[in-house]
Amino acid sequence: MWPDRRLLELFNIELPIVQAPVAGAMDWELAVAAAEAGALASLPCAMLNPDQVREQMAKIRARTKKPVNLNFFCHPPPVLNNAREARWREHRELAIDPAAPVPSSIRAAFNSVMCDVVEETKPDVVSFHFGLPEPGLLQRLKAGRFLVMSSATTAAEARWLEARGVDAVIAQGYEAGGHRGIFLSDDIATQAGTFALVPQVVDAVKVPVIAAGAVTDARGIAAAFALGAAGVQIGTAYLWCPEAKISAPHRAALKSARDDGTALTNLMTGRPARGIINRLMREVGPMSDVAPEFPLAAGALAPLRAKAEAQGSGDFSPLWAGQAASLGRDMPAGQLTKALAAEALERMRALAASKT
Repeated sequence: MWPDRRLLELFNIELPIVQAPVAGAMDWELAVAAAEAGALASLPCAMLNPDQVREQMAKIRARTKKPVNLNFFCHPPPVLNNAREARWREHRELAIDPAAPVPSSIRAAFNSVMCDVVEETKPDVVSFHFGLPEPGLLQRLKAGRFLVMSSATTAAEARWLEARGVDAVIAQGYEAGGHRGIFLSDDIATQAGTFALVPQVVDAVKVPVIAAGAVTDARGIAAAFALGAAGVQIGTAYLWCPEAKISAPHRAALKSARDDGTALTNLMTGRPARGIINRLMREVGPMSDVAPEFPLAAGALAPLRAKAEAQGSGDFSPLWAGQAASLGRDMPAGQLTKALAAEALERMRALAASKT
């Protein structure tokens, strides 16, 4: 019934939907719901320590035997710049106490310890953001017969990933919520949108391509297949679900989202990521060359974020969302997964019938 079944057969899933791993916004509960509905479940591990990954995977495996993807970051270790940190803390719109301790970031890159955890917990798929881990770790994953995929924001990045043996490429368009997967460049000004990117990545590689970026309803899924994708990765739509572990301000912001209400910002973590515009982004400007290197900026903002959230405000919080956030629907994750797939198939059938 689906025009391209490569992703279904590769991951042994029923629906060509990858539930996106949104770090800090979900846990095992959402992953289980998506898996049981037929999607590829994803657990974001960049903000978890090894024991937490084990615990989360144990909860998932106790509730479903369906395929699971563990997702990790692959960023280089940040270089602390004391002068830059001081300038950031002294920024007048931030008003951070210069004497206040800066919490360390909990966003960690994939390493040998996490590779041990992968080998122990045995997910079906391992995915990465910001490229791939160093060759020795990647070889361990391939030797363990884990399927591997990663995000590409350009055709060149997609070719780079394929040359290193990934089994699928996630083509992440400019519209996508959360962090850019960009890794061969740092120029986000030239990143293509999903409609421009997906067909070029499809032409550039032989492995299945997964479209990501503002795919929030059935129309987006149908469009992705029309562009040559073998499936879609959906993130923002799942943030509307009751299983999502987002703050009350984040949930409220989603419900009032607009097509012009998001922007790419490096203020929250130090790396460009798309989120709903809040006070910090308006007053400082969404991009700043003073923001500490990823992921140190998150620690620098932590005191302000904690104070604001305690007062029910998202003024200093990352309100990650894609450009089509307003198309989201408030329903359980399993129900949403099945509805999106059924509606997309119906739309594609109707389109095919209109051509006969």
